[in-house]
Amino acid sequence: MTAPSTITAARRAAGILLFLAAAILLASVFAKPVVAASAEVAVGNAWSRASIGSTRPGVAYMDIRNEGPGTVVLTGLRTDLATMAEVHRTTTDERGISSMTPAGEILLEPGKTVALEPGGLHVMLIQLQRAMLEGESFPLSLIFSDGGEVTIDVPVLGIAAREPED
Repeated sequence: MTAPSTITAARRAAGILLFLAAAILLASVFAKPVVAASAEVAVGNAWSRASIGSTRPGVAYMDIRNEGPGTVVLTGLRTDLATMAEVHRTTTDERGISSMTPAGEILLEPGKTVALEPGGLHVMLIQLQRAMLEGESFPLSLIFSDGGEVTIDVPVLGIAAREPED
């Protein structure tokens, strides 16, 4: 037979463990991730390709680096060059067939760089308002979840460019 003091101690320990588990669960449900400010985002190596007139979509590439201590969320893009600008993701299936789909929001982890590059994530410029001509440039605003924006100037390279020249 178990002594009454042992049963009481076991019940007390079980109660404390249950309380701690509930506290941890509540903390995780109500905790918000640390989100850095868009002012801590650096954008570099931006470039695009000349378009085939204005009836085909354009594209832009760049590196986006979060230099802050918390996650930054890229929620949208804006440019007067196109009616709509979105981040798309290129994927290739097991048969070698590639497709592009909107990527949605892009999470930028602290100290990390997200590369928007050919064959991966990239900016699609849909319904161009004018042709993208080699040697020109256009402004592109990156919009973040904190309401901030970072506007960059994107140079237009030749139609067959695979990367910017150094």
